[in-house]
Amino acid sequence: MAENKSPMNDKKPAVELARDMGLMHVTMIGVGAMIGAGIFVLTGMAAGIAGPALLLVFLFNGIVAGLTAMAYAELGSCFPEAGGGYLWVKEALPQPNGFLSGWISWFAHAVACSLYAVAFGAFAVDLFHNAGLDLSGLLPKVAGVASHEVAAKLIAVIIVLLFVYINFRGAKEAGQAETFVTIVKIVIIALFIGFGIYAMFAGKTPEPWQGNFSGFFQKGAVGIIMAMGLTFIAFEGYEIIAQCGEEVKNPKRNIPRSILLSLLIVVPIYILVAFVALGAVSPEGGLPTWVYLGQKGELAMIEAAEHFMMGKVGRIIFLIGGLFSTMSALNATIYSSSRVSFAMGRDHNLPGVFSRIHAKTRTPHVAIFLSGVLIIFMAVAFPIEDIASATDAMFLLLFVFVNLAVINLRKNRPDLDRGFKVPLFPYIPVAAAVLNLSLAVFLFFYRPIGVFVCLGYILLGIVIYYYYSKKKESTAKAEPVIHAEHPLKQEEPRSFRILVPIANQKTVEQLMNFATRIARSKSADITVMNIIQIPAQLPPSEGRKYLGKARELLFTGIKVAEEQDIPVYSLVKVSRKIPKAIIETCEERKINLVVLGWEGDIPARNRVFGTIMDELILNTTCDIAMVCKPPSYEAVIERILIPVSSINYALLSLKIAEALTSENKTPITLFHAANSDDIEAIKQKFLENLQEKKDEIDPSRYEVIIKNSQWVAESIMAETQHHDLIIMGAPEEGLVRRALFGDLPAYIAHELDTSLILTKKYTGHVKSWFQKFFGTRKTMLD
Repeated sequence: MAENKSPMNDKKPAVELARDMGLMHVTMIGVGAMIGAGIFVLTGMAAGIAGPALLLVFLFNGIVAGLTAMAYAELGSCFPEAGGGYLWVKEALPQPNGFLSGWISWFAHAVACSLYAVAFGAFAVDLFHNAGLDLSGLLPKVAGVASHEVAAKLIAVIIVLLFVYINFRGAKEAGQAETFVTIVKIVIIALFIGFGIYAMFAGKTPEPWQGNFSGFFQKGAVGIIMAMGLTFIAFEGYEIIAQCGEEVKNPKRNIPRSILLSLLIVVPIYILVAFVALGAVSPEGGLPTWVYLGQKGELAMIEAAEHFMMGKVGRIIFLIGGLFSTMSALNATIYSSSRVSFAMGRDHNLPGVFSRIHAKTRTPHVAIFLSGVLIIFMAVAFPIEDIASATDAMFLLLFVFVNLAVINLRKNRPDLDRGFKVPLFPYIPVAAAVLNLSLAVFLFFYRPIGVFVCLGYILLGIVIYYYYSKKKESTAKAEPVIHAEHPLKQEEPRSFRILVPIANQKTVEQLMNFATRIARSKSADITVMNIIQIPAQLPPSEGRKYLGKARELLFTGIKVAEEQDIPVYSLVKVSRKIPKAIIETCEERKINLVVLGWEGDIPARNRVFGTIMDELILNTTCDIAMVCKPPSYEAVIERILIPVSSINYALLSLKIAEALTSENKTPITLFHAANSDDIEAIKQKFLENLQEKKDEIDPSRYEVIIKNSQWVAESIMAETQHHDLIIMGAPEEGLVRRALFGDLPAYIAHELDTSLILTKKYTGHVKSWFQKFFGTRKTMLD
């Protein structure tokens, strides 16, 4: 089979953006995106959670963000045109990960917009109040919510509707104002820091400022971690740099540098903001500063500005900065959320209505409108603390996906031209994924309602994927079939169905001989299939030129099956991605077992069996038998060896061994290497487990051998010398475990000269999806 190429690399001739952004320009874009609404809105809340240790919150968050930023830097240098985490995950990880990353990204940007809208409403109410217009006096309480909060949420709805309309119109003016807004934000933050430091060190505070930092760790580690989770969104802006990739000069060099430089600039600024907010504010009545800031919530920074930044004038200046910042963030997040949902509609992950383009404005009007509905619902239905918690949790989960994507692509696509590589691989992306997930979990202790909303949304997404999106996507993107034939003897399809993809005339008979042995035992039929792979630039119809060669392969396979009186179907598909065509066929034809051939060569470093095989092992929704060194049909199999860790995980290997030898009842040896002296107890346990499975296998056919050894691979290799067929589990190690520990079955496959069959049991959607990432050590020897 020819190796498939990533769709990201299969370019069609297209108009490209001019690369006119240098290192400093793109770095400032990242800085402007990070020094945004988050620092205006969340600092006070975080101070109330972490106490004076707020300084450490921003420092540690900078470190954690730096770990994930390395993943963005590597992926951004590989795919400078890709445009961010959602597309990277779709490229790197199997479904439903691509769907879920888009689903989470849509919600994350929409709820972030809700956060900025509610903050804008609070700032606007305060600005009106300072101008002498008390809006809260004009509105009643609603469901126990104070009138000033009702006013803030009403303004939030109005501003969302305004920006939904602006995005619908596709107004260029909103984008042209971004540079001005960034300058305003940076100037106001600089004034805040300057006035604060002056007040602290010029003796302008009523009490020595050092006292504000007493009891530095009084909120403990849990408080620090919860505050880290809450404020992590303030570091999210480096994703914008990756989205600018097509306009950056020398992107392989400048994208990684700008991502890391932007963090090095922003983290000290955040620490200085926290330092002056805690040190320069002296509340009346001896109330600790961090308590005071926590009580003021989203208005805390505005209150702080009034304390040391020219009184009311400073308050109004900071309010204007907050209003500008939240409006900028509103526009950006409405745009981002609508574009993600639009892309998902275009990819058939969401209903096609999301992908509609307005005839006049040329904008995805339905996606914008529905994103606006979600934004308004979250803004009105939940307090700002819950909205912030949900926002951060979703972005943190998205970053987990990105770190897993960089691990997968480094393992399976070492050929990519990387301008930057994450050092200490895979430990840094694994650590980043674990830390991001941990911060998301700890948000539950801060505002559980926000986390419950996220979990409910993710579960809804999983249901939508398996009951709608998967079917729609499969139907819309199904590979064309240009040849399909039924058996000469027309009969009903069998209850057990075997698929044999073939690509090499030298191995067709070997694969079909193996498949017919299984089919005879299972009373199964066989579908023999050839895939014509075409490049992205060609239409599927071009594949017909190669139909003659494909039919020659199929004829050889059909002949073997018919000689054994096995019902056989033949099929040719045209596809740009071989694994996709095989996986689709398994689902369409309800295949129970797919038989794959592997010639034993590793096409690139760090792959297990090769890109195609690895993808099939991870994603095929049926059992797999990978025939590495097949026995001939005429060969007499005298002794079979199955290395095992447990009977449950080895069950498919046992069933295939019995099916291959159903006529001559060849002895089957189960081998287990245990680093233990209690050999007899372990052997007895295996014998008992065999008896428990007597409804599925014949326990009398098995001999159990247990050896005391800590060198598993060497023990297995030594035992193979006494057998003429080895059957063992293919690598089901999760992505993280494979990156850390490697693959024992792959090592055996490469070193062994004896006939070898690798099996992989399909464990269902949820379990298989979990095992793709984390797996279980037991599956190494099934």
